[in-house]
Amino acid sequence: MSKQLLTKSLLGLALTAAAGAAQAEAITLNAVSFTPKTAVVSHGFEAFVEAINEEFEGELQINWRGGPEVMPPFRLADAVRNGSIDMALTSPSYYSGLVPSATASNLSFKTYEEIAETDYLERMTEVHAERGLHLLGEIPASPVKFFLFFKEEVTGLDDLEGKRIRVFPTILPFVEALGAEPLVLPMGEIYTAMERGVIDGFAQSNLGWVDQFEDVVNYYITPPYYRAGFNVLVNPEAWSELPEDLQARVQAYLRDELAPEIDDSWEEIIATGYRQMDEAGFQEVALSGEAADEYIATAIEAAWNHLSEDVDPELHADLKAMLVE
Repeated sequence: MSKQLLTKSLLGLALTAAAGAAQAEAITLNAVSFTPKTAVVSHGFEAFVEAINEEFEGELQINWRGGPEVMPPFRLADAVRNGSIDMALTSPSYYSGLVPSATASNLSFKTYEEIAETDYLERMTEVHAERGLHLLGEIPASPVKFFLFFKEEVTGLDDLEGKRIRVFPTILPFVEALGAEPLVLPMGEIYTAMERGVIDGFAQSNLGWVDQFEDVVNYYITPPYYRAGFNVLVNPEAWSELPEDLQARVQAYLRDELAPEIDDSWEEIIATGYRQMDEAGFQEVALSGEAADEYIATAIEAAWNHLSEDVDPELHADLKAMLVE
């Protein structure tokens, strides 16, 4: 074998070895979600994991280990912060004790693209960093709204006085302002609480559960309120293992390309939810006129007033300007 041919062969082997080493060095982030993999509301995170793993194949892989069966939902943010898991998908309200301002993203009627045009994501990335978390971005579901559901008949706002209503933390101030008694419970405990009469109603979207609740729900109030959106949190140390260039590309891909697509992908799922409510015989209690205006105004004002008790005034004013005004 000539010296030139030997050199080329060795070079080829070196390049092949380097490519193999790069493939072997692909970083894996272990992720847990606050919802089960099979839940309809997990649709957005499923799309995120599949897209990231395809787009960054050979560089980054997300291993979605599961949902509440792996770790209780209300512990996810702390688990990310202390490094027990690398990544979590969670509701902003599920870690409001750690990052009180996180719940602000729900207290709006804006779309993801409208919010992304502001400095909201950049500002909240800074806030999360101060609490030992990296906010990768949002899995948005802006068209998904929330309702109050009841077994016994309600005809208007006066009927809510004294009702025991399951909430997640974001909705607690609103329900309290309506004169009801809020009770924070995970989604998985709603049915049993309704069946046993522990609660009279609950706050929830209409996605993916209706056919399982036909015997404990008869009424729901409209108009719906707020917007849905779920945060992707990453442990800062795990995030630092990614090269800076890869960090920038992954974050930009989620925030600028993938998130708007996910936000536009809920319409069929929402339509299915409404159809299931009709088929189950749920009766709409439609507020109108001043009652509807009062209901929506209370939802926004009560929540933002409550948030002002836990959030720096300047940050509160900035977030409200970006999300509401």
